[in-house]
Amino acid sequence: MSGFLEELLGEKLVTGSGEEVDVHSLGARGISLLGLYFGCSLSAPCAQLSASLAAFYCRLRGDTAAGPGAGAGPGPGAGAAAEPEPRRRLEIVFVSSDQDQRQWQDFVRDMPWLALPYKEKHRKLKLWNKYRISNIPSLIFLDASTGKVVCRNGLLVIRDDPEGLEFPWGPKPFREVIAGPLLRNNGQSQDSSSLEGSHVGVYFSAHWCPPCRSLTRVLVESYRKIKEAGQKFEIIFVSADRSEESFKQYFSEMPWLAVPYTDEARRSRLNRLYGIQGIPTLIVLDPQGEVITRQGRVEVLNDEDCREFPWHPKPVLELSDSNAVQLNEGPCLVLFVDSEDDGESEAAKQLIQPIAEKIIAKYKAKEEEAPLLFFVAGEDDMTDSLRDYTNLPEAAPLLTILDMSARAKYVMDVEEITPAVVEAFVNDFLGEKLKPEPI
Repeated sequence: MSGFLEELLGEKLVTGSGEEVDVHSLGARGISLLGLYFGCSLSAPCAQLSASLAAFYCRLRGDTAAGPGAGAGPGPGAGAAAEPEPRRRLEIVFVSSDQDQRQWQDFVRDMPWLALPYKEKHRKLKLWNKYRISNIPSLIFLDASTGKVVCRNGLLVIRDDPEGLEFPWGPKPFREVIAGPLLRNNGQSQDSSSLEGSHVGVYFSAHWCPPCRSLTRVLVESYRKIKEAGQKFEIIFVSADRSEESFKQYFSEMPWLAVPYTDEARRSRLNRLYGIQGIPTLIVLDPQGEVITRQGRVEVLNDEDCREFPWHPKPVLELSDSNAVQLNEGPCLVLFVDSEDDGESEAAKQLIQPIAEKIIAKYKAKEEEAPLLFFVAGEDDMTDSLRDYTNLPEAAPLLTILDMSARAKYVMDVEEITPAVVEAFVNDFLGEKLKPEPI
């Protein structure tokens, strides 16, 4: 266990009072579940979460007080400890995006858990990218032995299970989480067992959200086309509306099923299951309930005729207005080509696809998301805007890795781009051998 934790967190963590704690000691303490809390001292929601999380943490661990450093490590002279209660095997580590050390110190002072040292800015950024953190506060839970993500939305765990009765909050099968009645907008009900044998889209959306309403209009047409083509497909609307009246108004536009608005527990469990951090989100599942893609929104907008349904992920994407938002999810390899000709773009995709497939397969085997997304960019307004924003040269072909969250870019300046060049570039990036340039 300690080897994985040291690779993830480094050798040292700190308590709220500034004392250093060896990461390998977490294994000795029998820690089985690791929470990563991503936040910032300047965020009011983070301050609110810290207060509720401290009470939750101390209650679960049996600590009597949420004082500085409480529960963060064994005291001086502690002897051999008895086997800890299951819920005492939880530890939380704060991963800050603070830019001011004094503000950071003031914020962590009263935290009863551990934190990455302020100076570990590079490691913090790697964790933000690794787990695709897009907003704060965020709390994810990992299996401390394997590193596998157990729960992507720990905020809902605190709200839904304040006593920790469901510890360690591992994922349940979709069939189990969705079990129960589902509604049609005419008021009729049908059991979730009717989904057997169908592809399913789990649609997280709300009427108050303009991008949601825009997507819903497109999705209605996509749904109709897929059904008319004879495909077994159903969509389940999981509402984030602020009132039942808004839910009913919005749902009246939808030809598919919905989790009843009054079943808040089931809606929350679905949000927890898929780690929803923003809406609209469309998760597409195969008939066995396994995730095909979390990017259903992008796929629907890119494939209006639904020819590629059920939208299995492509190793290499062609950059477009609808998928450009993915550039903000983590580091992205972007190969710029100098032609609007589809043949040129297709040749570029074929060039980098073997490397992309190798990277994706390697991390899928570890049940982790790939550390890079792969794009080909042609000549259009989107590409021009991206070049301008990142201050890239006009040269093409041009091989780059763009890390928007770190505001960093890596540019490969060679006369000819070959598969060997691409693979060496990717490996050097993953091995942290490249020097970044600022965006």
